[in-house]
Amino acid sequence: MATASSDSSASAPASATTPSEGDAPASVGAGGPEIAFFDVETSVPQRAGQGYALLEFGAILVCPRRLVEVASYATLVRPADPASAVSAASVRCNGITRDAVSGAPPFRDVADAVYDLLNGRVWAGHNIVRFDSARIREAFAEIGRPPPEPKGLIDTLPLLTQRFGRRAGDMKMASLANYFGLGKQRHRSLDDVRMNLEVLKYCATVLFLEASLPEVLTVQNLVERAITRSQANGAASPEVPKPEANSSPDSSKRQRTVCPADGALPEGGNQGTSDPSTSRGVELVPHIEEMKLDTTTQMDASSSGYSEFLELDDISTECIKISVAPLHQFGWRSAIQHKDSPLQLCCAGLKVQFGVSTKFLDNAGRPKLNIVVDIPENLSKVLEFCDDLARRSSQESGSTSEWRPMVKKYGYVNRPTVRLNIPTIVSGDSAIYSTDICQKEPGGNIQKLVFSNVDASELDSLLVRGSKVDAFFSLEIYDYQQNAGIRLVAKRLLVHSK
Repeated sequence: MATASSDSSASAPASATTPSEGDAPASVGAGGPEIAFFDVETSVPQRAGQGYALLEFGAILVCPRRLVEVASYATLVRPADPASAVSAASVRCNGITRDAVSGAPPFRDVADAVYDLLNGRVWAGHNIVRFDSARIREAFAEIGRPPPEPKGLIDTLPLLTQRFGRRAGDMKMASLANYFGLGKQRHRSLDDVRMNLEVLKYCATVLFLEASLPEVLTVQNLVERAITRSQANGAASPEVPKPEANSSPDSSKRQRTVCPADGALPEGGNQGTSDPSTSRGVELVPHIEEMKLDTTTQMDASSSGYSEFLELDDISTECIKISVAPLHQFGWRSAIQHKDSPLQLCCAGLKVQFGVSTKFLDNAGRPKLNIVVDIPENLSKVLEFCDDLARRSSQESGSTSEWRPMVKKYGYVNRPTVRLNIPTIVSGDSAIYSTDICQKEPGGNIQKLVFSNVDASELDSLLVRGSKVDAFFSLEIYDYQQNAGIRLVAKRLLVHSK
């Protein structure tokens, strides 16, 4: 149920101004100078398009000069249908059960308190741009009310990633709390908000000390200490996958057109392909390569624009190595190289074994699109060599994540297959494919397919089982806190017409 406390001064007892259950702190007016740190807990979507149900909201108001808490508010929220919204996966995530929210107020009853706390203030939180802010707007939209508006946003995920570097692995709140020895993240709104503030204070203190003694606290010393601590805590390797945008695309009225692929994209063709939230932090950098749409029509790797994609005959495993390059000031990124260049491959006539999969979801509940294709033995050997090399490098760096092999074999003949990921780019309420998708006619003519939006069913009708594709793809090493491996990212797919 709703709980609230307020503190008009640093020394005043919290109980002196405690408002009634469900009310915003009475001593703090809307739109004040305080920073509103907030967090939401939601259900976990179990199928594509299900969306999130708000289960808990928690916020603290912080004095920006002294970084002390001047007020707090938290409430559970009853979803429209607790039985279907609160699944077993949801309970495992945050511990909020159906019984806990069944007696809680619906969002309509606490909307005034949430609005007064947030509207006109600076908002702060971990990943709030992509997740928490979107959930707040959705909750107000569901009751037909305009949402609160911030006068500024501080998202500590990109901020700390940029300023502090990836010393704490994937920079999630649990990883940062573990790095600083602050205990285990509870995934309850008010607890997570207070942990977020403490993490921010710790990071700022470390950066202040390093700036005070740059000659003593060198980058090399910091990196070595970070590695030692990461190994001691069993944390993940600093390499993490690119964050994904959160806004769900509109699934209605999607259209597709065909245009010749032998010319450049129309002027302005890349407009609207970037996620506005990424401009607030370092997340923009990993997306630059994804946002390039190649327009060359030939499979020949020597053709214009595709000289960096190698055919199998051009690859020597003796020239493949794992490189570790600095990422921002204190982090590092592992990459697979061939003769000192990023290893990118092209292979013709790959048979689709399993069409577009929507099994895996991102943080927005949107499917992570991919297909499974059969591959020839010579490609399988190259990929298995890369897999083994990257796995050993990951273990040597201190990662404790379980390594997941790229190549999987099926059937009585152990047919090798791989999963090709088809990334998307979000812009506002719409999304497009980052992969350049073309259709290859039997006579060799190639036409670029232009999609107005992302539609998994439409793409699945194009990439049916048994169809063949010419694939241009990159190899990207990832390391979550539990799983690690190499992700094959399709940069271009030429789908053979029947």
